[in-house]
Amino acid sequence: MEEKIKKVVLAYSGGLDTSVILKWLIETYQCEVICFSADLGQGEELEPVREKAIKTGASKIYIEDVREEFVRDFIFPILRANAVYEGQYLLGTSIARPLIAKEQIRVARREKADAVAHGATGKGNDQVRFEMTYMALQPDIKIIAPWREWDLNSRESLIKYAKRHGIPVPVTKARPYSSDRNLFHISFEGGILENPWAEPPESMYVLTVSPEKAPNKPTYIEIEYENGNPVAVNGKKMSPANLLSFLNKEGGKNGIGRVDVVENRFVGMKSRGVYETPGGTILHTAHRAVESMTMDREVMHLRDSLIPKYSQIVYNGFWFAPEREMLQSAIDESQKNVTGKTRLKLYKGNCTVVGRKSDYSLYRQDYATFEAEQVYRQKDAEGFIRLNALRLKIGALVKKGK
Repeated sequence: MEEKIKKVVLAYSGGLDTSVILKWLIETYQCEVICFSADLGQGEELEPVREKAIKTGASKIYIEDVREEFVRDFIFPILRANAVYEGQYLLGTSIARPLIAKEQIRVARREKADAVAHGATGKGNDQVRFEMTYMALQPDIKIIAPWREWDLNSRESLIKYAKRHGIPVPVTKARPYSSDRNLFHISFEGGILENPWAEPPESMYVLTVSPEKAPNKPTYIEIEYENGNPVAVNGKKMSPANLLSFLNKEGGKNGIGRVDVVENRFVGMKSRGVYETPGGTILHTAHRAVESMTMDREVMHLRDSLIPKYSQIVYNGFWFAPEREMLQSAIDESQKNVTGKTRLKLYKGNCTVVGRKSDYSLYRQDYATFEAEQVYRQKDAEGFIRLNALRLKIGALVKKGK
């Protein structure tokens, strides 16, 4: 017989799923449940979460402000890598899960808990992201995934359970979809979005105004980088979390950062997700601009070839895996000279680079100019072309039988 579970640390948001899970764990395992909530900049007052957790049966709740760590140690590394999953998704939910799970394990150690639990479904990616982190950091911890155990198989059954136990239900018919928010983005999926042909309603969006309703006058901003990380906006130094918060506001009011994608989940199915990532979109564009001035061509092309693999690794939940750490080391090595400024124009959903400069710039106007110059011998290009075309020329002769 399996050893009885006495104490569980639950990743708790106060939403429908984790509120039901809290009560279900107590009923099913007859154990003590300690809740953990991470302040990732979700824009909600977390004190009501504390009260709700205790009322629902938790013996204790930890609420930790991890916003600076989140941006500095999780978001900035993926931005240094220009990570984009399947060409569109900036990994806003993917990158939050390893931090939540890491802090959950820290609480479990402190409380001498013998198990951890999460509210991810058996169909999604988050279950993998949470559990990969648990196993990497505390290999002997027991893991409880209620969605893979219970018979509550739909949102409707969860709502009925919650009402039966007097748990407030946050999901309403007015917002019939699931959303997840942090300082990097907000995601929407399920409900009315499950039809990939249906356009998302404008009322759904939270962080951004419609590009059609954005100001008719563009906003210009300057972002300063040091070694691949943004450190200042418009000449003002800011902490990582404050910098991203500021850019979220600037991008949001200009309608920047909306994407609507059908993506490939790690478990095998396709799903439709809608994301708002205003500040992240600006930083991704700005970072590329500084790199274009400062990064060696072959280093850039090699690094770019790693982006799909790196993004897949993060999306699939392998943040604490050796392959991600190895790639991160290589990527960070490429960022040594990514220092400089970029100027961007934000206008009606568009984020356009309009200027860039750096003391480490590899761009030389005297070499690149179309005007008269004395440093580049154009005649040298003839031999360069002939040598590069040699294999093509030989291939064409073979085809002609010569």
